[in-house]
This record gives sequence, C-alpha cells and structure tokens, in this order.
Amino acid sequence: MKMTICNSSAATAVVEDDTMELTELVRGQDQSLLDRMAPVVARQTTVLDMNSVERIDAAGIAALVTLYATACQAGHSFTISNAKPRVKRILALVGLDQILLSQNAEQSSQSDACFQRSAA
Repeated sequence: MKMTICNSSAATAVVEDDTMELTELVRGQDQSLLDRMAPVVARQTTVLDMNSVERIDAAGIAALVTLYATACQAGHSFTISNAKPRVKRILALVGLDQILLSQNAEQSSQSDACFQRSAA
C-alpha cells in the first residue's frame, strides 16, 4: 500500500511502506491500518493508494471512514486512489464512493470537502 502525502504547497510525496502491503482490508487488519495512518491524516492531506487491496469488509470500510473523519477534524482531506473494481463497487454500495474515491491524487489533494452527519 502506498501513501501519498500532499502538503499545502501542492508538492506531493509518495511514501511506500513494504510492511503495510495489504491485499485485504478486513477485520483483524483494520487496526493496523488505523495505527499507522491516523497520525498521518491528522497532520496532513493524504491519498492512500489501494492498488494492492483485493477485498474489503465492514471493518475495512469503518477504518477508512475513521481515517476520513480524523483528517476532516484536523482540517485536512483523506481520499483513496487506484481502488480495484470490486472495492469500488463495495464503496459505491454503501455510498462512500463519492466521498473517498479519488480519480486523480493531485485533484483530490485540492479538495477540502468533509463528510458531515446530522445529530438526528
């Protein structure tokens, strides 16, 4: 899994972490992703390259939503890129495709929209 970190000057750095090579983002692997990524998304705008992820479940989706919320609360954006068709379909099914998916990492780094929910 690659993490693309975008700073305010629009420069982009790609950080590859071989120890984080996930093919499935499922229960049991979700906490590892949160532990590694939460501090990053709290500090800066981040695009997570999910090219290697073949499968995602509810725990994986919840982890992505948590990272998104963490980034938004800190005033940054968090998106994912290069999702496989199966992962894209699952995100679309739960209505997160428009919020989390990025067609172009640079384009998403300039986005400042955050997911908000009502208290009701």
